[in-house]
Amino acid sequence: MMSTDAVLNATPSVPAEIFGISGNFLAFIIVFAGILVAAAMFAIVKGLGKRADRTASRIDDIIIASIGTPFVIAVLVISIYAALQVASLPPGLEWIVESNYFDAIYVIIGAWIVHGFVHNFIIIYGARLVGDAESDIDERMIAIALTVSKYLIWFIAFLLILAILEIDITALIAGAGIVGIAVGLAAKDFLSNFFGGAVIAMDKPFKLNDRINIGQYTGDVVQIGSRSTRLKTLDNQIVTIPNATITNSAVMNYTMPNSIMKVRVPVSITNAKDIPNVKRVLFEIAQELAETIPYILPNPEPVVYFLEFGNSSLNFEIDLWTSDVTKTSEIKDAVNMSIVKRFSEEKIEIPYS
Repeated sequence: MMSTDAVLNATPSVPAEIFGISGNFLAFIIVFAGILVAAAMFAIVKGLGKRADRTASRIDDIIIASIGTPFVIAVLVISIYAALQVASLPPGLEWIVESNYFDAIYVIIGAWIVHGFVHNFIIIYGARLVGDAESDIDERMIAIALTVSKYLIWFIAFLLILAILEIDITALIAGAGIVGIAVGLAAKDFLSNFFGGAVIAMDKPFKLNDRINIGQYTGDVVQIGSRSTRLKTLDNQIVTIPNATITNSAVMNYTMPNSIMKVRVPVSITNAKDIPNVKRVLFEIAQELAETIPYILPNPEPVVYFLEFGNSSLNFEIDLWTSDVTKTSEIKDAVNMSIVKRFSEEKIEIPYS
């Protein structure tokens, strides 16, 4: 394809007057005609957009949405360029008609079209992937893809514009390299957290409202961001944890693969003669609670273990299953209150040291 300079060099220069029409008046006619053509294209694109909305395919919607406005702008730019070629410009403004500047504008329009197509494609088909239960893609991955594609497309357009305008970018690249190293070092934590968010989005160790444990913090996930994740702790406090910390830590999710959880309640006695009676009483307590408290499950059946001989006690454990991981403290309270009551009735001694 011939460049704009080549076309101009191959075309005889336009005289100041054509058929008795002055150059400036002819330029006005060209611009006016360009506005009419642009308006007609706008109407056509709008009509095609309505027609595309009625089709099953979304590709035509993406194409029309991407090229519509940029094409209208391109018609106006071409008409202005053609008008400047025939207009009588004041001395010192001849540089305006140089094709390099208009070629740079065409690059901007082209980048606009490409960015619009990529953006709409990711939005439309990314939403379909998010809605697909078998997909591992979620909103955070779509947001990351949109951000990366936008900066990449416009960075390439910027380099092309510099090349068209014949600007030496060697010093710019060298300076950008130094700045990039400095920015990279300064933004190391930000980038590690950002990519940590991408890892969390793909691996999905937890989701919103899951109860998890990370290090010293246990709580419910209330927000998953690109840089950090927020937990609402059991003390009703909000803790913000950087995503890089999460990807480098062991995460315990109490709600996966389901919300059923075992609750262990330790119990100690002092007299070995009470062992058979203690196991019976503890099992009766567990069964009674499973029948009366809705979030304690009767199946799997509660279990009582005689675990070990302590220094000054005999140690047991009651294992119950709950359908609500947020009720572990309530379950332990109910078990302990029942133990105090039954042990007092059965004259079973509890060590307090």
